[in-house]
Amino acid sequence: MSKLLEDVVGELSKLPGIGRRTALRLAIHMLRMERSDVSSMTSAIDAFRNNIRYCSRCNNLSDSELCPICSDAGRDRSVVCVVEQVGDVMSIENTRQYKGLYHVLGGVISPMQGIGPSDLKIDLLLENIARGEIKEVILAIGTTVEGETTQFYITRRLEECKDVKVSTIARGIGFGDEIEYADELTIAHAIHNRTYVK
Repeated sequence: MSKLLEDVVGELSKLPGIGRRTALRLAIHMLRMERSDVSSMTSAIDAFRNNIRYCSRCNNLSDSELCPICSDAGRDRSVVCVVEQVGDVMSIENTRQYKGLYHVLGGVISPMQGIGPSDLKIDLLLENIARGEIKEVILAIGTTVEGETTQFYITRRLEECKDVKVSTIARGIGFGDEIEYADELTIAHAIHNRTYVK
């Protein structure tokens, strides 16, 4: 294999979810692309990595001091949805159902990976709550052991915020799933978080 090709494959395979075979396919595809298109792609990646910032209020990705969501005067500033990563914000925004603000933790508590509460943006969340606008915190954190630990920790920290409601997103059987294939914990969450129809 060409040294140049080997270098590109090596770099692309550093990305999560990209193995060497996929990296090779991507590299070969780039050879078929117009030089200007490849140049535009690498310029965009370079500009993104060098110029992206984190919103000073919510820790979401931004081009300036505040992200577009925090800058939007039409958002409900009394509700903040706490998520693990920036990708979670995009997933929730794609539903077009939530109109409040967000807070991106930047991960979850994971002692095995050396990530403690101080490594996350929990103190920034508490600072935002202290400003007095936030009336509800929605915890939209994954159902992993680390996610549950993080949610428990944040809930305990929020006990000092007496006028703030704390809620979690509903968990249980997904749309289109069949109960017989769900695990016991998922079924338990579904029953506990049931919705009354009458």
